[in-house]
Amino acid sequence: AAYRDGAVVVTPNPHNHALFSSKRNLTLLSDPAALEAFGLPLEMRSRLAGIPRTTLVTPDNSNAAWQSRKDMFFKPLSGHGSKAVYRGDKVTKGVWAEIARGGYVAQAFATPGQRMIEIDGAPAPRKMDVRLYTYDGQVLLAAARLYQGQTTNFRTPGGGFAPVL
Repeated sequence: AAYRDGAVVVTPNPHNHALFSSKRNLTLLSDPAALEAFGLPLEMRSRLAGIPRTTLVTPDNSNAAWQSRKDMFFKPLSGHGSKAVYRGDKVTKGVWAEIARGGYVAQAFATPGQRMIEIDGAPAPRKMDVRLYTYDGQVLLAAARLYQGQTTNFRTPGGGFAPVL
């Protein structure tokens, strides 16, 4: 009631979050032909070129997705925090049955960057991704996440948030 009445500010805005956070959007944003057909200027298409190719998994295309799974990550449409995200070369047939029903996207595998850090005096490699936290079109914070394993996590020794210099 407070949100509907304008008595509180909620971020992210629930309407915008519902509209923009679906991974279904990545199927369009990673499709150069569709972006060109929509008349998106070349400069904007170039900015989007780094998004790994993403397709919607449906019962109709699930056999083809299974055949190419080793080069893919599978992510739920409305998931967050790496929940129910599967690296294709690790997915079991049981998990695949769930993915094949739909509600997932298949995203081309993008090799994560790596950095060497020191743990207990010894060098240790960690995968890395960079996140930009924004509000109203402005970057508020840049942070890196260091991790090991298939997806980002906060359980890795020496992992977690790291500064971006």
